[in-house]
Amino acid sequence: MTKQEELKKLFSDRIAETMDSLYVMAKRLTRNQADAEDLVAEAVTKAWAAIDSLQDKERFRSWIFRIMHNCFVSDYRKKAVRPGETSYDENPSDKDEQQVVSYLLDQPQEFLCWWAEPEREFVNGLLGDDIMAAIDNLPEVFRVTVLLVNLEGFSYDEAAEVLGVPPGTIRSRMKRGRTLLQKALWEQAQEAGLMPTIS
Repeated sequence: MTKQEELKKLFSDRIAETMDSLYVMAKRLTRNQADAEDLVAEAVTKAWAAIDSLQDKERFRSWIFRIMHNCFVSDYRKKAVRPGETSYDENPSDKDEQQVVSYLLDQPQEFLCWWAEPEREFVNGLLGDDIMAAIDNLPEVFRVTVLLVNLEGFSYDEAAEVLGVPPGTIRSRMKRGRTLLQKALWEQAQEAGLMPTIS
């Protein structure tokens, strides 16, 4: 059996067990079922055509996720940009953005002692749909990173490989993403009456 034949057999063996994860991620990226199906189909087609580029058989999952992410970046994200929409700075420098990052640190000290990680304290009181909605509302750069690490179970190194960035960037994006997620979940809990409103 030639190397290419081995890789095609590996592809056939592994793609079925990866399809559900690819579709879940594609739906979170595109926020549309039809577009998600198209994105997965495009990614699988491109992956099959580029099977020779798979260097490490053990990294099949991160390899195909990277292909799908690249398809999304080059095609679907362009379609999703609306007039007047601005990009999100992942390294904010203005005062308002810094306030978002330090939101939890600005709370009274007793809040920090009791609710060091508020999403863990009230996650059972929120519906799963509410949690996923909060993740979906994260700016894309953080949303994709949080989904890869927390939903798909990729390590920081694997997520870095998928997104084509250094592992340190993944750590930074996870920290920002989790902070923004904590803020959103805290506000949802307040609206649901599960938490007191802090003025």
